Amino acid sequence: MVKWEEVLALAGRLFLAAIFLAAAFGKITNFDATTKYMEAHALPWPALLCGAAASVETLGGLSLALGAYTRWGAAALAAFVLTATLVFHAAADQRIHLLKNFAILGGLLLTIAFGPGALSLDGRSGR
Repeated sequence: MVKWEEVLALAGRLFLAAIFLAAAFGKITNFDATTKYMEAHALPWPALLCGAAASVETLGGLSLALGAYTRWGAAALAAFVLTATLVFHAAADQRIHLLKNFAILGGLLLTIAFGPGALSLDGRSGR
C-alpha cells in the first residue's frame, strides 16, 4: 500500500520540476529575448549561458520528475537557483522573486536531505 508521505514527496518533486521545465521551454522558445535580458544584466557570453541554463533546468527538472539521480539534480538546480537569484533578483524591487526563489531553494534542499521517496526511479533502485 502506498503511504501518503510517498505521494506527497512525488507531488512535491513534480511541482518543483514543473517550474524548471517551463522555464527551460521559455528560454528555448524565446532564446533571443532571454539573451538580451542577460546582456542587460552585463553577463558575458549570454548565448552560452542561456543554453547552459536551459540545459540545467531541463536535466534537473527531468531528474526531479522521474526521481532519477534526484539528489544530484536537486543540487545542480539549487546551485543554479542561488546563482540566478544573486544575479537577477538582488535588487529591492525584486523582493518577491527573491523570496520565491528562496522557497524553491528550500524545496530543493529538502529533496537533497531526504531524497525523492519511494515513488521514484531512485527509490526503486535503492539509490
